[in-house]
Amino acid sequence: MSLAAAEYRAVQRAGANDCVVRHSDLVRRIAHHLAARLPASVEIDDLIQAGMIGLIEASRSYDPEQGASFETYASIRIRGSMIDEIRRGDWVPRSVHRRARDAAAAVREIEQAAGRAATPQEVAARLDMPLPDYLRLLEDASRGQVLSLDSHVEDHGDVQAHGGGPTPQQTLERSDFGRELAGAIGQLPEREQLVLSLYYEQELNLKEIGAVLGVSESRVCQIHGQAVLRLRGRLSQYESRDAGLGDG
Repeated sequence: MSLAAAEYRAVQRAGANDCVVRHSDLVRRIAHHLAARLPASVEIDDLIQAGMIGLIEASRSYDPEQGASFETYASIRIRGSMIDEIRRGDWVPRSVHRRARDAAAAVREIEQAAGRAATPQEVAARLDMPLPDYLRLLEDASRGQVLSLDSHVEDHGDVQAHGGGPTPQQTLERSDFGRELAGAIGQLPEREQLVLSLYYEQELNLKEIGAVLGVSESRVCQIHGQAVLRLRGRLSQYESRDAGLGDG
């Protein structure tokens, strides 16, 4: 390697290291926001460690020519690394995934037949499940199936997250999913839309959303879970994309 090339690589590494130091708070912020929806058994330090790996990878592969800001690009890589870490940990029981999948199918069937949003009472009856058990399932879905929703966004809405440009087929799939997701969210009951907006756009945690709405954190969890199941049912054509998440 020539002296000039060695010097260039040293400067490049130093720049990447500086970038990691400057954005370490971003990793912690994303980790704490993600941890707010997960069981206490998920260690925040594990998320931060995984997120730092994502940040390092982002600092090495970021291309400003692609148009996205570094913070936007890094956030995608950090979040993706954390989700991969959670997937490897397999912290959600298979029974939760199975019951949530069945509930999403029941929601879809009821809504297709009735032409309106399914109520928790209707879904519980379709599943032959006592309503309190279904409400607990919604809380489990809020904490588990949210990763499925995040994974859809990662897989179909990512901006240059995997290096290089997307293929024409990937571009088409991502744009199709984005339109379908936006349309499905727009058809949710108003309160479910509000919870999703506060959670994903305003980045409030469940307790903070409860304070805004004047309800308990548990109730917010149920509303969020119902919204996620409803979206999963309405986006069932993309379900195979997430078949490996907890069902294997």
